[in-house]
Amino acid sequence: MCMDILDPAADAIMPGFRRLDLDTTGARIRVAVSTANRGDGPPVLLLHGHPQTHLTWYRVAPRLVEAGCTVVAADLRGYGDSSKPPGGEGHATYAKRAMALDQVEVMRALGHERFAVIGHDRGGRVAHRMALDHPTAVERLALLDIAPTATMYARTNREFATRYFWWFFLIQPFDLPERMIGADPEHFLRKHIAGQTKNPGTENEALFREYLRCYRDPATIHAICEDYRAAASIDLEHDAADADVRVSAPLLALWGAKGTVGALYDVLETWREKATDVRGRALDCGHTLQEEAPEETSAELLRFLKG
Repeated sequence: MCMDILDPAADAIMPGFRRLDLDTTGARIRVAVSTANRGDGPPVLLLHGHPQTHLTWYRVAPRLVEAGCTVVAADLRGYGDSSKPPGGEGHATYAKRAMALDQVEVMRALGHERFAVIGHDRGGRVAHRMALDHPTAVERLALLDIAPTATMYARTNREFATRYFWWFFLIQPFDLPERMIGADPEHFLRKHIAGQTKNPGTENEALFREYLRCYRDPATIHAICEDYRAAASIDLEHDAADADVRVSAPLLALWGAKGTVGALYDVLETWREKATDVRGRALDCGHTLQEEAPEETSAELLRFLKG
């Protein structure tokens, strides 16, 4: 099923996109598809992280469209206005394998068998799994402010656990984190975003209110916890099974010089352990590159997409 969606709030933040709900094997996915070039340019899939939605790309997506790309920005399952299926046995419903399949099916439904994918945070982890499971679909892979999940868990120390406490809080058994976040979702969300943003003056209150609208839904909070529970369990099993497999697509890694990932890891080296063709660098911002440094982020992405 494919349904056109009227969303005035989203249109006000990120105009020039047609919003659709598309059914996949396991979920219903909200997507925003650029209308400027009517699908003639090279397709690019944008995947957001936690606690954002597809609107996090509001400052980058128009620049990609202006450069000729056909842009598809999607809400991951469990996030934004995509559906929130039950977690399932072993959190399998929120395995990155399942979340990646959603997005491959979305792109196929839109007529794109092969495409570039750009993922920030959780979206980057979905994109990494997509490149492993669907190598013929992923032409190029750009990952924003992450090191590989298995690497980060294997090299955990006190500083990482302090800075990224939610990696360990959200994986606690149902329903402890759900109840604690649900008691005051706005406070948790503001503190979470403020702790990641390092460039003052980049906050957008209208955007935050959209994030909060979604975050106030108990089903969203539960889905986010399931996403992180999957990352600490079934995703690690999948990663271990593919330990000797390398991403074959060209990979661009960008990260915030003021953030945690670059401070604790040699980001390029971690990805060279997982892929055959890696390049990238730090940008002068915090965790959310696409919101804090959109011009520089867009320039790096376009240079990479053009080969």
